[in-house]
Amino acid sequence: MTKLSIIENDPYLESFREYIRYRRDAILKKKELLAGKNGELNDFANGHNYFGMQLAGENWIFREWAPNATSITLVGDFTNWEKNNEYKFQHDGAGHWELKIPRSTIKHKDHYKLWIEWPGGADYRIPLYAKRVIQDPGTKLFDAQVWCPDMHYEWKNKVPARSADDSLLIYEAHVGMGTSEEKVGTYKEFTDQVLPRIARLGYNALQLMAIQEHPYYGSFGYHVSNFFAPSSRFGTPEELKELIDTAHGMGILVIMDIVHSHAVKNVLEGPGLYDGKPGMLFHTGHRREHPAWDSFCFDYGKDETIHFLLSNCKYWIEEFRFDGFRFDGVTSMLYYDHGLEKSFSSYNDYFSGNTDIDALTYLGLANILIHQIKPDSITIAEDMSGLPGLGIGVEEGGLGFDFRLAMGVPDFWIKLIKEKKDEDWNVDEIFYELTNYRKDEKAVSYAESHDQALVGDKTIIFRLADKEMYTHMSRNTPSLIIDRALALHKLIRLITLSTNGGGYLNFMGNEFGHPEWIDFPREGNNWSYKYARRQWALSENPDLKYVYLGNFEREMIGIIKKLSGFPGKSIFKNHSNTADQVISFEINDLMFVFNFNPERSFTDYGIPSKASDYKIVLNTDSDKFGGFNRVDENLLYEPERTGLMDSGHMLKLYLPNRTAIVLKTIPIKKVK
Repeated sequence: MTKLSIIENDPYLESFREYIRYRRDAILKKKELLAGKNGELNDFANGHNYFGMQLAGENWIFREWAPNATSITLVGDFTNWEKNNEYKFQHDGAGHWELKIPRSTIKHKDHYKLWIEWPGGADYRIPLYAKRVIQDPGTKLFDAQVWCPDMHYEWKNKVPARSADDSLLIYEAHVGMGTSEEKVGTYKEFTDQVLPRIARLGYNALQLMAIQEHPYYGSFGYHVSNFFAPSSRFGTPEELKELIDTAHGMGILVIMDIVHSHAVKNVLEGPGLYDGKPGMLFHTGHRREHPAWDSFCFDYGKDETIHFLLSNCKYWIEEFRFDGFRFDGVTSMLYYDHGLEKSFSSYNDYFSGNTDIDALTYLGLANILIHQIKPDSITIAEDMSGLPGLGIGVEEGGLGFDFRLAMGVPDFWIKLIKEKKDEDWNVDEIFYELTNYRKDEKAVSYAESHDQALVGDKTIIFRLADKEMYTHMSRNTPSLIIDRALALHKLIRLITLSTNGGGYLNFMGNEFGHPEWIDFPREGNNWSYKYARRQWALSENPDLKYVYLGNFEREMIGIIKKLSGFPGKSIFKNHSNTADQVISFEINDLMFVFNFNPERSFTDYGIPSKASDYKIVLNTDSDKFGGFNRVDENLLYEPERTGLMDSGHMLKLYLPNRTAIVLKTIPIKKVK
């Protein structure tokens, strides 16, 4: 068996060797138990192809797993919503139920539900594996919907090729918010209006939120009710496929934000009390309800739960051609206390009796399955605990994720902006926090995501500019506050991107400094969509300063895309001076130089360099980015020989305050 490389990479884990071996063996033993000694999880995770509504020749076959049920009846438009014995399921005595009816009995777009009876009660339920769920405009209740269009979607584009060594540049987006109108946006509108923006910016991956059906729009998609149904409020399954297909044609991979950490408490729409018994897929007792999220917690110790969730992973990849998943709420899954109020300051916090080995096993199995189905799939773990091994292969002692989210980075930026004056920013501290990821794993770095934009919080630009954004974003309206906000916004994003540990993420609109916050329609705001949209016109109005940030984002992303290998792989800090607030680092043939000083500009500032000429390729102080054109971008910078620098060479640079420049090496021409 493969060595536990996790310990070879981190000798401090030696004292936890037996536990790491135990958790690895637990995953591999469960895999063998579920798939057979010589089988594969791919053969096991097929619940979506068996349960639910399946077409078999001239018949529809409905199958359900509901071990506590005493009777199941199909009702819908085709029965006038009456309980007809002809639509009663047959029971095999082991919890499986089946009904066969002629194909002609029901038609495309018919609504239906199950009437499930159990000891002491009965109610309507939406099938666990329903692939289309829609809200009835009259009753406002959700129904399953027959979805069998005459024409199946014909895929047109291949999945873009991607080097595993290059940065994954992720544009995080929400389809419903993708419109500038005060309404719920659609898959079609997103395809036509937002995808071209993402392509122009240069991002190579799109992360879609809120795809799994959820009854409450304001949950941001994190209270899932129907795990196999793409949200119908955005359009049809074919329109979602077209979105993904179009993205692939633009060279953009599509990652789904998948929620397997919990489920909505709504029992009429969701699976929480499906057959009248709370423990069918979920925990019972004190572990049933999440103490912070008002939701139900899956019991990953049940084989049926694992089967349901693994089938869900396979379904989204095979049916919709998603290129991977960002697993939400991994910290909550990993620990019995959900990681709440935990500092995770010691390795003992990861290998104590607080770790849920069942959840850990499920995550390992999910990664094995996903990469078996699609070897170049991308899996990202949203984990704030920093569990060692999260991004290492299962057989090597890890859980098999390709990336972990660097969740400490946005928290660091918020804390820095809120608590320290600009003159107290420590460049060494900034560099340490941005590069403090485990060297045997890849990390997705980000300055802010959707979390930092929600009502009650603030985006970086809003923290920096505050009310001035309402009055001084015109190009003709000078403002020192806006000047500072634009300058720091560019510096923060550039240094976060250029130090990424394998990936970088941006939430849609933040690239151009989208104003205000996100607030979904709810009773407290009179069900308004005013803040649940993106004001794209701001980024296109040449009279507004938002254009500056959009221009900068596009060129910044372009610089990183040209690098061979992700920055964190080959980053070398060649200079830092905390008193000056100047820091410089090299990545391949690029040198990044930052002056965070709010007041002082430096002339002929010495930076160690290679024995090569340099040319500026990006300058945050350019007037096209809202700067003051204090740097001559046409100069060829020639290094000086000096014995004072370790490199033997030094560049003399003009570094204006609150400015960064990126320089590229130019081979020195030999004189004959």
